[in-house]
Amino acid sequence: MARRRTARGARTAAVLAAVIALAAAGCSGSGGKESEDKPEQSGGGGEGPGTPRIKIAMVTHSGEGDTFWDIVQSGAKKAAAKDNVEFLYAANKDAKEQAQRVQQYIDADVDGIIVTLAKPEAMRDAVKKAVAAGIPVITINSGAQFSKALGALSHIGQEEMIAGEAVGEELNKRGLKKAVCVIHEQGNVSLEERCAGVKKTFRGSVENLNVEGTNMPSSQSSIEAKLQSGKDIDVVVTLGAPFAAASVKAKEGAGSKAEINTFDLNEEVVKQLKAKQIGFAVDQQPYLQGYLAVDGLWLHKTNANVLGGGKPVLTGPAIITEKDVPALEKYTANGTR
Repeated sequence: MARRRTARGARTAAVLAAVIALAAAGCSGSGGKESEDKPEQSGGGGEGPGTPRIKIAMVTHSGEGDTFWDIVQSGAKKAAAKDNVEFLYAANKDAKEQAQRVQQYIDADVDGIIVTLAKPEAMRDAVKKAVAAGIPVITINSGAQFSKALGALSHIGQEEMIAGEAVGEELNKRGLKKAVCVIHEQGNVSLEERCAGVKKTFRGSVENLNVEGTNMPSSQSSIEAKLQSGKDIDVVVTLGAPFAAASVKAKEGAGSKAEINTFDLNEEVVKQLKAKQIGFAVDQQPYLQGYLAVDGLWLHKTNANVLGGGKPVLTGPAIITEKDVPALEKYTANGTR
């Protein structure tokens, strides 16, 4: 569909200003290191690529305190600086609010949108509206199986079921028998797929435990109570790096001997791997997800490229153990792994 750009001048500037003002007032999130309410902007620097400056927006389902999305943004900002892109970021753990942020960027007539599909039904109409308006969309991180049907150019991330299966196989190698899979956001299709993948290949038993992911003390208490009531639980699998740290503390509080393993990587997880507090982590390389998504939209805008040829671009999974710590420490300290 040809892109329609009418009344771009004052109207577009006003709408974009309203988006930024609304996000700053408390309707978006920026991950773990800064306020959940502040959108991020980055881009430019040096001579640039010699292409016109464009605006690319990213809208994710990040909740407050989730450092995973800080790493995604680091990659996106690096690509934005290289490509002469103004990078805009907003997030909300509520899927309806996330969809509204997408609509606001559509109204602002940005040049591309990056979006997560953790709750695809709630995001369906907003993504389709972006595509219908001629705004190219790349999905990242979650909802790969829904991406193409919604008209996205590409999906960048890991196959969550396959990642879960890899975890189940690793648990078998370690001789473990009874697992708890901690889901920190109910209704998130990617998290559910991870636990389903673990169940598919693990020869032991797996029980899902739902916790309140945006309330870490509550999450820790729930995990601790589960370990206290289930003395035969010998492994806890968390689906995000911050919950690995909470599980280590919960294990100590419960007097449990369960092994702690996790999806996703950050500086704290690498330290815990080194200290043998965590057995292994599954790395999906969030830095790459942010970087490739911005770069992919810029390449599509300037050279009509499409990443992946209609297939997902995989950034994981990779099983990381204490043996990998020396090679990763400096990168996790920099916030790029």
